Amino acid sequence: MNKMIRTMTAIALTLSAGVVQSRSGVVLAGESEQKSQYVYKTIGDRELKVDILYPDDWKSTDRRAAIVFFSGGAWRSGGTGQFAPQAGYFAQRGLVTVRAEYRDSTKDKVKPDTCLQDAISAMRWVRKNVDKLGIDPGRIVSSGGSAGGYLAAAVATIDAYCSPDDDLSISPKPNATVLFNPVLDFVSLDLASRFGLDPELAAQISPLQHVDGDLPPTLILIGSEDRFLDQNREFMSKAKELGVRIEMDLAKGQPHAYFNRSPWMEKTVLSADSFLVSLGYLAEEPPVELPSSEQPR
Repeated sequence: MNKMIRTMTAIALTLSAGVVQSRSGVVLAGESEQKSQYVYKTIGDRELKVDILYPDDWKSTDRRAAIVFFSGGAWRSGGTGQFAPQAGYFAQRGLVTVRAEYRDSTKDKVKPDTCLQDAISAMRWVRKNVDKLGIDPGRIVSSGGSAGGYLAAAVATIDAYCSPDDDLSISPKPNATVLFNPVLDFVSLDLASRFGLDPELAAQISPLQHVDGDLPPTLILIGSEDRFLDQNREFMSKAKELGVRIEMDLAKGQPHAYFNRSPWMEKTVLSADSFLVSLGYLAEEPPVELPSSEQPR
């Protein structure tokens, strides 16, 4: 217990100024000696980017596990800012971390199906560029929160709904998923009409409607008061019946988006860390401090 308290205290301090500690000094989140931003897709004049953070000892010849984050916000904000604290932490832990931008309803006037197309393109770009990024193609994690959790789950369950220019020979499917209170079904809760999706399309792009035995190992982090809890439980039940490894970390009394604030940011990252250790994606003992919600998003 004392060790946990010390860890949680250190977490709250490490990124409170929006920085990642490096052996060579203090590096702003997202900075690196290596190129840290790429355009993965261009639609007309719109360039969609990925922000990449590398471990301090990264080399292009490495074959690191990687995690790809998608921001939440009801598909209204598809930028890369939300998961900067978590990305900084997991880069310190040894992962190549990727935060992928996608088109959103605010800037681009698009619906969730277009956001999904971009997420699929982003995952394909990462897998296509594993050699340049020093990534192990067999250890790529998709992650995100809320709408971003939806995208992280959808790239693991739906690969037919993609942009016409995608290279279909490259799989967008992750090898594991870490989902922070994800939306998993547009069919329930009247979400289809809310987002202007016809019923057929709503079913087509809902991860809950496409669970199969090929779902990769999955961790769901969600609050007991989240209105999407029932669909997450149904998703988990379907996956377990098919023999998929799936776990739920339920935060009692917590609402939607609870993971964005301390101490839940720290606790959810610890849970995700333990899950990735169990998969062999991270070393056993976390040697670094965890992120704090004091980090600007």
